[in-house]
Amino acid sequence: MDKLIIRGGQRLVGTIPVSGAKNSALTLIPCALLTEEPVTLRNLPRLADIDGFQHLMNQFGVTTAIQGTRPEDFGRTMRLEATRITSSVAPYDLVRKMRASILVLGPMLARAGEATVSMPGGCAIGNRPIDLHLKALEALGAEIELAQGYVKAMQPDGGMPGGDFDFPVVSVGATENAVMAAVLANGTSRLFNAAREPEIVDLCNLLTAMGAEIEGIGTSDLTIHGVKRLHGATYRVMADRIEAGSYACAAAITGGDVRLEGAKADEMQATIHALRSIGVHVDEDAKGIRIAANGALRPADLTTAPYPGLATDMQAQLMALLCKADGTSVLKETIFENRFMHVPELARMGADVTANGRTAVVKGVDTLTGAEVMATDLRASMSLIIAALAAQGESQVRRIYHLDRGYERLEEKLKLVGADIERVGDD
Repeated sequence: MDKLIIRGGQRLVGTIPVSGAKNSALTLIPCALLTEEPVTLRNLPRLADIDGFQHLMNQFGVTTAIQGTRPEDFGRTMRLEATRITSSVAPYDLVRKMRASILVLGPMLARAGEATVSMPGGCAIGNRPIDLHLKALEALGAEIELAQGYVKAMQPDGGMPGGDFDFPVVSVGATENAVMAAVLANGTSRLFNAAREPEIVDLCNLLTAMGAEIEGIGTSDLTIHGVKRLHGATYRVMADRIEAGSYACAAAITGGDVRLEGAKADEMQATIHALRSIGVHVDEDAKGIRIAANGALRPADLTTAPYPGLATDMQAQLMALLCKADGTSVLKETIFENRFMHVPELARMGADVTANGRTAVVKGVDTLTGAEVMATDLRASMSLIIAALAAQGESQVRRIYHLDRGYERLEEKLKLVGADIERVGDD
Protein backbone atom coordinates (compact mmCIF):
# COMPACT_ATOMS: atom_id res chain seq x y z
CA MET A 1 0.00 0.00 0.00
CA ASP A 2 1.37 3.43 -0.96
CA LYS A 3 1.50 6.72 0.91
CA LEU A 4 2.21 10.28 -0.12
CA ILE A 5 5.01 12.36 1.37
CA ILE A 6 4.42 16.10 1.08
CA ARG A 7 6.84 18.83 2.11
CA GLY A 8 4.71 21.91 2.49
CA GLY A 9 5.36 25.58 1.94
CA GLN A 10 5.73 25.58 -1.85
CA ARG A 11 3.67 28.16 -3.71
CA LEU A 12 1.80 26.47 -6.57
CA VAL A 13 2.26 28.21 -9.90
CA GLY A 14 1.50 26.99 -13.43
CA THR A 15 -1.15 24.99 -15.29
CA ILE A 16 -3.03 21.84 -14.31
CA PRO A 17 -5.09 20.00 -16.95
CA VAL A 18 -8.52 19.00 -15.59
CA SER A 19 -9.46 15.38 -16.25
CA GLY A 20 -12.78 13.91 -17.29
CA ALA A 21 -15.35 13.75 -14.50
CA LYS A 22 -15.33 10.59 -12.41
CA ASN A 23 -18.95 11.06 -11.31
CA SER A 24 -20.05 11.45 -14.91
CA ALA A 25 -17.93 8.64 -16.35
CA LEU A 26 -19.38 6.13 -13.89
CA THR A 27 -22.84 7.04 -15.17
CA LEU A 28 -21.97 7.03 -18.87
CA ILE A 29 -20.26 3.61 -18.89
CA PRO A 30 -23.44 1.62 -18.05
CA CYS A 31 -25.24 3.35 -20.96
CA ALA A 32 -23.41 0.85 -23.17
CA LEU A 33 -25.76 -1.81 -21.77
CA LEU A 34 -28.69 -0.09 -23.51
CA THR A 35 -27.58 -0.93 -27.07
CA GLU A 36 -25.93 -3.72 -29.00
CA GLU A 37 -23.91 -1.17 -30.96
CA PRO A 38 -20.53 0.21 -29.79
CA VAL A 39 -20.38 3.16 -27.41
CA THR A 40 -17.07 5.01 -27.35
CA LEU A 41 -16.26 7.31 -24.44
CA ARG A 42 -13.43 9.82 -24.78
CA ASN A 43 -11.70 11.75 -21.98
CA LEU A 44 -12.23 8.97 -19.42
CA PRO A 45 -10.02 9.55 -16.38
CA ARG A 46 -7.51 6.87 -15.41
CA LEU A 47 -8.95 5.88 -12.04
CA ALA A 48 -9.37 2.75 -9.94
CA ASP A 49 -13.16 3.19 -9.99
CA ILE A 50 -13.18 3.28 -13.80
CA ASP A 51 -11.14 0.07 -13.91
CA GLY A 52 -13.53 -1.51 -11.42
CA PHE A 53 -16.56 -0.55 -13.49
CA GLN A 54 -14.89 -1.90 -16.62
CA HIS A 55 -14.51 -5.30 -14.87
CA LEU A 56 -18.18 -5.15 -13.88
CA MET A 57 -19.21 -4.53 -17.50
CA ASN A 58 -17.07 -7.49 -18.60
CA GLN A 59 -19.01 -9.60 -16.10
CA PHE A 60 -22.15 -8.92 -18.16
CA GLY A 61 -20.48 -9.97 -21.40
CA VAL A 62 -19.65 -6.45 -22.56
CA THR A 63 -16.41 -6.28 -24.53
CA THR A 64 -14.23 -3.31 -23.65
CA ALA A 65 -11.13 -1.96 -25.32
CA ILE A 66 -8.86 0.89 -24.28
CA GLN A 67 -7.35 2.78 -27.18
CA GLY A 68 -3.60 3.08 -27.07
CA THR A 69 -2.42 6.22 -25.30
CA ARG A 70 0.98 7.51 -24.32
CA PRO A 71 1.76 6.93 -20.63
CA GLU A 72 2.35 10.66 -20.12
CA ASP A 73 -1.11 11.59 -21.41
CA PHE A 74 -4.02 12.22 -19.09
CA GLY A 75 -7.32 10.56 -19.93
CA ARG A 76 -8.07 7.72 -22.32
CA THR A 77 -10.71 6.39 -24.70
CA MET A 78 -12.77 3.27 -24.06
CA ARG A 79 -14.91 1.38 -26.56
CA LEU A 80 -17.71 -0.73 -25.08
CA GLU A 81 -19.85 -3.19 -27.04
CA ALA A 82 -22.75 -5.09 -25.49
CA THR A 83 -23.69 -7.17 -28.52
CA ARG A 84 -25.07 -9.88 -26.27
CA ILE A 85 -25.58 -9.70 -22.53
CA THR A 86 -24.46 -13.00 -21.03
CA SER A 87 -25.24 -12.31 -17.37
CA SER A 88 -27.64 -10.02 -15.55
CA VAL A 89 -26.00 -10.45 -12.13
CA ALA A 90 -23.66 -7.91 -10.53
CA PRO A 91 -21.96 -9.98 -7.81
CA TYR A 92 -20.98 -8.81 -4.35
CA ASP A 93 -17.23 -9.15 -4.94
CA LEU A 94 -17.33 -6.56 -7.73
CA VAL A 95 -19.98 -4.24 -6.27
CA ARG A 96 -18.86 -4.02 -2.65
CA LYS A 97 -15.97 -1.62 -3.38
CA MET A 98 -17.93 0.90 -5.42
CA ARG A 99 -21.33 2.39 -4.75
CA ALA A 100 -21.72 3.51 -8.39
CA SER A 101 -22.24 -0.16 -9.32
CA ILE A 102 -25.93 0.27 -8.49
CA LEU A 103 -26.15 2.30 -11.73
CA VAL A 104 -26.25 -0.89 -13.78
CA LEU A 105 -29.69 -1.67 -12.33
CA GLY A 106 -31.73 0.65 -14.57
CA PRO A 107 -30.05 -0.03 -17.92
CA MET A 108 -29.80 -3.79 -17.31
CA LEU A 109 -33.50 -3.91 -16.42
CA ALA A 110 -34.37 -1.95 -19.56
CA ARG A 111 -32.22 -4.01 -21.94
CA ALA A 112 -32.29 -7.54 -20.51
CA GLY A 113 -35.64 -7.41 -18.74
CA GLU A 114 -34.10 -8.25 -15.38
CA ALA A 115 -31.17 -7.37 -13.18
CA THR A 116 -29.76 -8.78 -9.94
CA VAL A 117 -27.38 -6.39 -8.20
CA SER A 118 -25.64 -6.70 -4.85
CA MET A 119 -26.20 -3.92 -2.36
CA PRO A 120 -23.41 -1.40 -3.11
CA GLY A 121 -20.35 -0.31 -1.12
CA GLY A 122 -18.17 2.80 -1.48
CA CYS A 123 -16.92 5.49 0.88
CA ALA A 124 -18.09 5.36 4.49
CA ILE A 125 -19.54 8.87 4.53
CA GLY A 126 -22.94 8.10 5.96
CA ASN A 127 -26.17 6.30 5.28
CA ARG A 128 -26.85 6.24 1.55
CA PRO A 129 -29.88 4.01 1.05
CA ILE A 130 -31.04 2.97 -2.39
CA ASP A 131 -34.75 3.08 -1.58
CA LEU A 132 -35.34 5.97 -3.98
CA HIS A 133 -33.69 4.01 -6.80
CA LEU A 134 -36.11 1.15 -6.19
CA LYS A 135 -39.21 3.31 -5.73
CA ALA A 136 -38.48 5.19 -8.96
CA LEU A 137 -38.04 1.95 -10.90
CA GLU A 138 -41.25 0.57 -9.40
CA ALA A 139 -43.06 3.72 -10.55
CA LEU A 140 -41.84 2.95 -14.09
CA GLY A 141 -43.35 -0.54 -13.83
CA ALA A 142 -40.53 -2.68 -12.47
CA GLU A 143 -41.10 -5.51 -10.01
CA ILE A 144 -38.54 -5.44 -7.18
CA GLU A 145 -37.43 -8.15 -4.75
CA LEU A 146 -34.83 -7.91 -1.97
CA ALA A 147 -33.15 -11.07 -0.76
CA GLN A 148 -29.79 -12.09 0.75
CA GLY A 149 -28.14 -8.73 0.16
CA TYR A 150 -29.22 -8.50 -3.48
CA VAL A 151 -31.76 -6.41 -5.37
CA LYS A 152 -33.63 -8.23 -8.13
CA ALA A 153 -35.56 -6.06 -10.58
CA MET A 154 -37.79 -7.53 -13.32
CA GLN A 155 -39.91 -6.18 -16.12
CA PRO A 156 -43.60 -7.16 -16.10
CA ASP A 157 -45.00 -9.21 -18.97
CA GLY A 158 -45.11 -6.97 -22.01
CA GLY A 159 -42.21 -4.80 -20.88
CA MET A 160 -41.84 -1.65 -18.82
CA PRO A 161 -44.82 0.66 -19.35
CA GLY A 162 -43.10 3.78 -17.97
CA GLY A 163 -44.70 6.05 -15.41
CA ASP A 164 -44.40 9.15 -13.24
CA PHE A 165 -42.30 9.60 -10.10
CA ASP A 166 -41.91 12.60 -7.80
CA PHE A 167 -38.65 12.35 -5.85
CA PRO A 168 -39.35 13.26 -2.19
CA VAL A 169 -35.74 14.44 -1.91
CA VAL A 170 -33.23 15.13 -4.65
CA SER A 171 -31.15 12.04 -5.45
CA VAL A 172 -28.49 12.06 -8.15
CA GLY A 173 -28.04 8.29 -8.38
CA ALA A 174 -31.75 7.51 -8.31
CA THR A 175 -32.38 10.08 -11.04
CA GLU A 176 -29.66 8.48 -13.18
CA ASN A 177 -31.03 4.96 -12.74
CA ALA A 178 -34.58 6.08 -13.50
CA VAL A 179 -33.55 7.94 -16.66
CA MET A 180 -31.60 4.95 -18.00
CA ALA A 181 -34.51 2.61 -17.28
CA ALA A 182 -37.10 4.93 -18.85
CA VAL A 183 -35.43 5.47 -22.23
CA LEU A 184 -36.47 1.99 -23.46
CA ALA A 185 -39.88 1.87 -21.75
CA ASN A 186 -43.04 1.36 -23.83
CA GLY A 187 -44.54 4.70 -22.86
CA THR A 188 -43.72 8.14 -21.54
CA SER A 189 -42.18 8.69 -18.09
CA ARG A 190 -42.06 11.89 -16.10
CA LEU A 191 -39.60 12.51 -13.28
CA PHE A 192 -40.34 15.40 -10.93
CA ASN A 193 -37.85 16.99 -8.51
CA ALA A 194 -35.12 15.18 -10.43
CA ALA A 195 -31.47 16.00 -9.74
CA ARG A 196 -30.06 18.51 -12.22
CA GLU A 197 -26.32 18.23 -11.62
CA PRO A 198 -24.09 18.75 -14.68
CA GLU A 199 -23.38 15.01 -14.57
CA ILE A 200 -27.12 14.35 -15.10
CA VAL A 201 -27.02 16.67 -18.10
CA ASP A 202 -23.98 14.77 -19.41
CA LEU A 203 -25.90 11.49 -19.07
CA CYS A 204 -28.95 12.87 -20.87
CA ASN A 205 -26.79 14.29 -23.64
CA LEU A 206 -25.15 10.90 -24.27
CA LEU A 207 -28.52 9.13 -24.24
CA THR A 208 -29.87 11.71 -26.69
CA ALA A 209 -26.86 11.08 -28.93
CA MET A 210 -27.83 7.38 -28.79
CA GLY A 211 -31.38 8.14 -29.94
CA ALA A 212 -33.24 8.69 -26.64
CA GLU A 213 -36.03 11.27 -26.48
CA ILE A 214 -35.66 13.38 -23.32
CA GLU A 215 -37.28 16.75 -22.59
CA GLY A 216 -36.34 19.17 -19.84
CA ILE A 217 -32.60 18.39 -19.75
CA GLY A 218 -30.98 20.59 -17.10
CA THR A 219 -34.23 21.13 -15.19
CA SER A 220 -35.81 19.31 -12.26
CA ASP A 221 -38.68 17.96 -14.38
CA LEU A 222 -37.72 15.40 -17.01
CA THR A 223 -40.02 13.84 -19.60
CA ILE A 224 -38.71 10.70 -21.27
CA HIS A 225 -40.48 9.21 -24.28
CA GLY A 226 -39.48 5.55 -24.49
CA VAL A 227 -38.06 4.35 -27.80
CA LYS A 228 -37.77 0.83 -29.25
CA ARG A 229 -33.99 0.81 -29.44
CA LEU A 230 -30.91 2.94 -29.02
CA HIS A 231 -27.85 3.03 -31.26
CA GLY A 232 -24.15 3.52 -30.58
CA ALA A 233 -22.41 6.86 -30.17
CA THR A 234 -19.05 8.49 -29.54
CA TYR A 235 -19.07 10.95 -26.66
CA ARG A 236 -16.60 13.08 -24.66
CA VAL A 237 -16.90 12.96 -20.87
CA MET A 238 -17.36 16.38 -19.25
CA ALA A 239 -14.56 18.01 -17.24
CA ASP A 240 -14.41 17.11 -13.54
CA ARG A 241 -15.78 20.11 -11.62
CA ILE A 242 -14.84 18.52 -8.27
CA GLU A 243 -11.26 17.91 -9.33
CA ALA A 244 -11.05 21.50 -10.58
CA GLY A 245 -12.44 22.82 -7.31
CA SER A 246 -10.00 20.67 -5.34
CA TYR A 247 -6.97 22.04 -7.16
CA ALA A 248 -8.40 25.54 -6.81
CA CYS A 249 -8.31 25.09 -3.02
CA ALA A 250 -4.75 23.74 -3.23
CA ALA A 251 -3.63 26.77 -5.24
CA ALA A 252 -5.40 29.18 -2.90
CA ILE A 253 -4.04 27.78 0.37
CA THR A 254 -0.46 28.11 -0.92
CA GLY A 255 -0.98 31.69 -2.13
CA GLY A 256 -0.49 30.35 -5.64
CA ASP A 257 -1.43 31.28 -9.18
CA VAL A 258 -2.73 28.27 -11.10
CA ARG A 259 -4.63 27.90 -14.35
CA LEU A 260 -7.07 24.98 -14.43
CA GLU A 261 -7.14 24.07 -18.10
CA GLY A 262 -10.45 22.66 -19.29
CA ALA A 263 -12.45 23.58 -16.17
CA LYS A 264 -15.99 24.73 -16.98
CA ALA A 265 -16.84 27.74 -14.85
CA ASP A 266 -20.56 27.55 -15.59
CA GLU A 267 -20.71 24.06 -14.01
CA MET A 268 -19.02 25.09 -10.75
CA GLN A 269 -20.48 28.50 -9.93
CA ALA A 270 -21.24 27.60 -6.30
CA THR A 271 -17.60 26.61 -5.73
CA ILE A 272 -16.36 29.76 -7.47
CA HIS A 273 -18.70 31.88 -5.33
CA ALA A 274 -17.36 30.18 -2.18
CA LEU A 275 -13.74 30.78 -3.24
CA ARG A 276 -14.41 34.44 -3.98
CA SER A 277 -16.12 34.88 -0.61
CA ILE A 278 -12.92 33.53 1.00
CA GLY A 279 -10.88 36.15 -0.86
CA VAL A 280 -9.56 34.05 -3.74
CA HIS A 281 -9.33 35.66 -7.19
CA VAL A 282 -11.07 33.58 -9.87
CA ASP A 283 -10.91 34.56 -13.54
CA GLU A 284 -13.08 32.66 -16.01
CA ASP A 285 -12.66 32.23 -19.75
CA ALA A 286 -13.64 29.76 -22.45
CA LYS A 287 -10.59 27.55 -21.89
CA GLY A 288 -10.65 27.23 -18.11
CA ILE A 289 -10.31 29.21 -14.92
CA ARG A 290 -7.39 30.91 -13.19
CA ILE A 291 -7.00 30.84 -9.41
CA ALA A 292 -4.85 33.41 -7.63
CA ALA A 293 -4.49 34.16 -3.92
CA ASN A 294 -2.06 36.79 -2.72
CA GLY A 295 -3.69 38.18 0.42
CA ALA A 296 -5.24 37.02 3.67
CA LEU A 297 -7.98 34.43 3.36
CA ARG A 298 -11.34 35.50 4.78
CA PRO A 299 -13.63 33.28 6.87
CA ALA A 300 -16.92 32.15 5.33
CA ASP A 301 -20.16 30.42 6.24
CA LEU A 302 -20.89 27.64 3.75
CA THR A 303 -23.73 25.13 3.42
CA THR A 304 -23.80 22.15 1.06
CA ALA A 305 -26.92 21.61 -1.03
CA PRO A 306 -28.07 19.83 -4.20
CA TYR A 307 -27.02 21.49 -7.46
CA PRO A 308 -26.91 24.40 -8.15
CA GLY A 309 -25.92 24.65 -4.48
CA LEU A 310 -22.47 23.91 -3.08
CA ALA A 311 -21.51 20.29 -3.77
CA THR A 312 -21.02 18.07 -0.74
CA ASP A 313 -17.97 16.71 -2.59
CA MET A 314 -16.29 20.15 -2.10
CA GLN A 315 -16.95 20.50 1.63
CA ALA A 316 -13.78 18.83 2.93
CA GLN A 317 -11.48 20.71 0.55
CA LEU A 318 -13.00 24.08 1.43
CA MET A 319 -12.70 23.22 5.12
CA ALA A 320 -8.97 22.66 4.67
CA LEU A 321 -8.68 26.03 2.94
CA LEU A 322 -10.61 27.78 5.74
CA CYS A 323 -8.18 26.35 8.30
CA LYS A 324 -5.85 29.14 7.15
CA ALA A 325 -8.48 31.91 7.04
CA ASP A 326 -8.26 34.98 9.26
CA GLY A 327 -11.26 34.31 11.48
CA THR A 328 -13.99 31.77 12.27
CA SER A 329 -15.97 29.90 9.60
CA VAL A 330 -19.02 27.67 9.83
CA LEU A 331 -19.68 24.75 7.47
CA LYS A 332 -23.02 22.96 7.38
CA GLU A 333 -23.34 19.56 5.70
CA THR A 334 -26.91 18.84 4.56
CA ILE A 335 -26.32 15.89 2.21
CA PHE A 336 -24.48 13.23 4.24
CA GLU A 337 -24.54 12.94 8.03
CA ASN A 338 -21.07 11.48 8.50
CA ARG A 339 -18.85 13.63 6.33
CA PHE A 340 -16.60 15.24 8.93
CA MET A 341 -14.29 12.27 9.48
CA HIS A 342 -11.35 14.33 8.22
CA VAL A 343 -11.66 16.72 11.19
CA PRO A 344 -9.51 14.68 13.64
CA GLU A 345 -6.83 14.26 10.96
CA LEU A 346 -6.75 17.99 10.20
CA ALA A 347 -6.41 18.56 13.96
CA ARG A 348 -3.22 16.47 13.90
CA MET A 349 -1.80 19.15 11.60
CA GLY A 350 -2.75 21.97 13.97
CA ALA A 351 -6.17 22.87 12.60
CA ASP A 352 -8.79 24.18 15.06
CA VAL A 353 -12.04 22.56 13.95
CA THR A 354 -15.00 21.53 16.11
CA ALA A 355 -17.65 19.30 14.59
CA ASN A 356 -21.07 18.83 16.13
CA GLY A 357 -23.60 16.82 14.15
CA ARG A 358 -23.84 18.32 10.69
CA THR A 359 -22.06 21.58 11.59
CA ALA A 360 -18.34 22.29 11.82
CA VAL A 361 -16.78 25.46 13.24
CA VAL A 362 -13.35 26.27 11.80
CA LYS A 363 -11.12 28.77 13.57
CA GLY A 364 -8.32 29.82 11.28
CA VAL A 365 -4.75 29.32 12.50
CA ASP A 366 -1.52 31.05 11.51
CA THR A 367 0.40 27.83 11.00
CA LEU A 368 -0.34 24.25 10.02
CA THR A 369 2.39 21.71 10.74
CA GLY A 370 3.28 18.51 8.95
CA ALA A 371 2.06 15.28 10.49
CA GLU A 372 1.27 11.64 9.75
CA VAL A 373 -2.39 11.44 8.79
CA MET A 374 -4.76 8.82 7.44
CA ALA A 375 -7.37 9.27 4.73
CA THR A 376 -10.91 8.13 5.55
CA ASP A 377 -12.70 8.70 2.24
CA LEU A 378 -12.09 10.16 -1.21
CA ARG A 379 -12.72 13.87 -0.60
CA ALA A 380 -11.36 13.74 2.96
CA SER A 381 -8.13 12.47 1.43
CA MET A 382 -7.91 15.55 -0.74
CA SER A 383 -8.52 17.86 2.22
CA LEU A 384 -5.45 16.38 3.91
CA ILE A 385 -3.38 16.90 0.76
CA ILE A 386 -4.48 20.55 0.60
CA ALA A 387 -3.60 21.16 4.25
CA ALA A 388 -0.25 19.40 3.85
CA LEU A 389 0.69 21.63 0.90
CA ALA A 390 0.45 24.66 3.20
CA ALA A 391 1.89 23.03 6.33
CA GLN A 392 5.38 23.61 7.69
CA GLY A 393 7.50 20.51 7.42
CA GLU A 394 6.73 17.04 6.11
CA SER A 395 3.39 15.27 6.07
CA GLN A 396 2.69 11.62 5.33
CA VAL A 397 -0.76 10.74 4.02
CA ARG A 398 -1.67 7.08 4.34
CA ARG A 399 -4.49 4.97 2.82
CA ILE A 400 -4.30 6.92 -0.43
CA TYR A 401 -6.13 4.21 -2.35
CA HIS A 402 -9.12 6.47 -1.71
CA LEU A 403 -7.42 9.18 -3.80
CA ASP A 404 -6.73 6.78 -6.63
CA ARG A 405 -10.49 6.21 -6.90
CA GLY A 406 -11.16 9.83 -7.79
CA TYR A 407 -8.07 11.85 -8.77
CA GLU A 408 -6.16 10.96 -11.91
CA ARG A 409 -2.41 10.86 -11.18
CA LEU A 410 -2.70 13.48 -8.46
CA GLU A 411 0.94 13.77 -7.51
CA GLU A 412 1.96 14.23 -11.16
CA LYS A 413 -0.45 17.12 -11.57
CA LEU A 414 0.68 18.79 -8.36
CA LYS A 415 4.32 18.43 -9.38
CA LEU A 416 3.47 20.30 -12.60
CA VAL A 417 2.81 23.41 -10.49
CA GLY A 418 5.71 23.05 -8.07
CA ALA A 419 4.48 20.88 -5.21
CA ASP A 420 7.06 18.84 -3.31
CA ILE A 421 5.20 15.53 -3.28
CA GLU A 422 6.11 11.91 -3.87
CA ARG A 423 4.47 8.51 -3.69
CA VAL A 424 6.33 5.80 -1.80
CA GLY A 425 5.56 2.35 -0.50
CA ASP A 426 4.10 2.27 3.00
CA ASP A 427 5.98 -0.22 5.16
